[in-house]
Amino acid sequence: MPAYVIGHITVKDEDKWAEYRHQVPASLAPWGADLMFRGKTKTVLSGSHVHTDVVVIRFPDAQAVDGWYSSDAYQALFHCAQRRLTWI
Repeated sequence: MPAYVIGHITVKDEDKWAEYRHQVPASLAPWGADLMFRGKTKTVLSGSHVHTDVVVIRFPDAQAVDGWYSSDAYQALFHCAQRRLTWI
């Protein structure tokens, strides 16, 4: 069954965000993942949402999510980006 990663992100540095976005697809490929959506938060219909960007990634299953997230390739990107983005 497919599994999804949904990222709510606040960008602190547009140039570093662009660099990160450029590198993530290569980290997804070995896990059979598809970037479904990446865009700016425009309107919140109910409640509140403080982040500027939203990302949705589809994986073949939860094991692929775990493999990707803990992979050396993604962890290197994540730790670099962590200083420049706010994640939830």
